[in-house]
Amino acid sequence: MTHDEIFGKVRTVLVDALAVDEDEVTPTASLRRDLGAESIDFLDIVFKLEQAFSFKIAQGELFPENVAQDPKYVKDGRVTPEGLAALRARLPHVDFAGFESEPMLSRVADVFTVETLVRFVEKKLAAA
Repeated sequence: MTHDEIFGKVRTVLVDALAVDEDEVTPTASLRRDLGAESIDFLDIVFKLEQAFSFKIAQGELFPENVAQDPKYVKDGRVTPEGLAALRARLPHVDFAGFESEPMLSRVADVFTVETLVRFVEKKLAAA
């Protein structure tokens, strides 16, 4: 599949999962900030991506898990350098560049954009 074909299917998934208009689903749109995704929506997105692309997504593979509960990864509401390294290792499809300057835990969900999902799908399909 081409990048554009993957983007089209990801857009369809997000329109369905988040009840947003197609024109809102741009590559740079943040799932939470721009498209209004909440915690439960992330689970629905994973399920719908699995259906759309016929692959399985392991728990924690697309979105981070258990980072916030580890005191060596988060201190005073900020993701520590060790926590950022762990996020990068677990989530190579995510661009954390803009997050580094202000690594507040409350901002972690903002790094998940439509393009993040497209890159994730590309890697999953390439590995299959």
